[in-house]
Amino acid sequence: MTEWKEKVESHGCYDAVSEMLERIEKSKLNGYITVCKDDALKMAEKYDRGELKGRLAGIPVAVKDNISTKGILTTCASKMLSDYKPVFDAHVVERLKAEGAIIIGKANMDEFAMGTTTETSYYGVVRNPYDLDRVAGGSSGGSAAVVAADEAVLSLGSDTGGSIRCPASFCGIYGLKPTYGLVSRYGLIPYANSLEQIGPMADSIDDLALLLEVIAGKDRRDSTNSGKEFKFVPEDRKLKVGVIAEMGGNEDVMKRFSEAVEVIKEKHEVKEVSMPSFKYALAAYYIIAMSEASSNLARYDGVRYGYALEKLDSWRRYFSKVRAEGFGDEVKRRIMLGSYALSAGYYGKYYLKAQKVRTLVIRDFKKAFEEYDILISPTMPSLPFKIGELADPLTMYKADVNTVPINLAGLPALSVPIGFERGLPVGLQVIGNYFSENTLLNLGKWLGERLQS
Repeated sequence: MTEWKEKVESHGCYDAVSEMLERIEKSKLNGYITVCKDDALKMAEKYDRGELKGRLAGIPVAVKDNISTKGILTTCASKMLSDYKPVFDAHVVERLKAEGAIIIGKANMDEFAMGTTTETSYYGVVRNPYDLDRVAGGSSGGSAAVVAADEAVLSLGSDTGGSIRCPASFCGIYGLKPTYGLVSRYGLIPYANSLEQIGPMADSIDDLALLLEVIAGKDRRDSTNSGKEFKFVPEDRKLKVGVIAEMGGNEDVMKRFSEAVEVIKEKHEVKEVSMPSFKYALAAYYIIAMSEASSNLARYDGVRYGYALEKLDSWRRYFSKVRAEGFGDEVKRRIMLGSYALSAGYYGKYYLKAQKVRTLVIRDFKKAFEEYDILISPTMPSLPFKIGELADPLTMYKADVNTVPINLAGLPALSVPIGFERGLPVGLQVIGNYFSENTLLNLGKWLGERLQS
């Protein structure tokens, strides 16, 4: 953000925003679904006239396209909502506007946030800034790619099972999944209510912390909101750090991860910790997420809003045809699997057992945090995938193995860029106890500075 402020001071906000918009127009990343060119330039003019105030005044922010923006297309990267313009702002967008932020555009994503690569988007895949033949990660792929490519200064994503941390790792930036309830979900179009959380993405910890300060806090419209505010406070103390034995990666990832662990050992106490329930966590997560998705997406019937057809002769045919044409393959797959898991005769066999596993995961985390201040692992088990590499859905689901346990427990987790392997970014995941974001950010800042020195 320092570089952006220097540019604004020397050239003016209008020229700086114009330059960014030109860069977006020429970009090959496909990071945006909607670019708010006219509104962004008007806001930049207000800043230059001294009319824009706040902690984010004059700062371009990208907003993931499943977060409601009044009067601006909010598509969830789906044909189903391709013409949907909300009549209200999400809580986080209200906070951005109150602090003078410039919403530069709506970032591309996996359809309804279902995916790990942003390949399920109705508007096409987001390409990795470091290799255009590879994915940027998902589901918040656009939010990460545009920050990494200087097509936004900050961005908001949502994280249901790693959807902020995965693209942050693949694009070499910082991404935080906050404690469940720290940031209001009002205005976030739901996929899996008990798992998802809006969070910040940036190329520095200071910028990330500032954005979290802005969006965190009380909102009576969200019954799951904790009401807690957040303030980043620098701290310097020795931590007990646990390396999770069940979370690993391939040779390329583990090489960088092991080097980062050695750096952490220079200041902090590091030991290995085992989390036995994690071998069941991935299966439990997908059963719960798909079950909640099947319920949430039942509202898209072609009548109340969204994609619609000419009237057919029966309600059943109309409903089926709208959903067949309006949803992509991955969304339909998850709706069917979720409906199956919740159906009579299978609820106890699948959904109930998954919730019991969730309890075991929470217990393992609780036990670990009795001894350790922080837990760490690789963010993703591999380097960014080539486009089309994960053709098998099960292989895509397995890629989330290191991130989904955190969502099951509702804990905060931060992806920290720790270097490159074969020219591609690698991320380290820092996991904390509930509402320990300050500790995560301080460790992330120290580690990032130490690795760059």
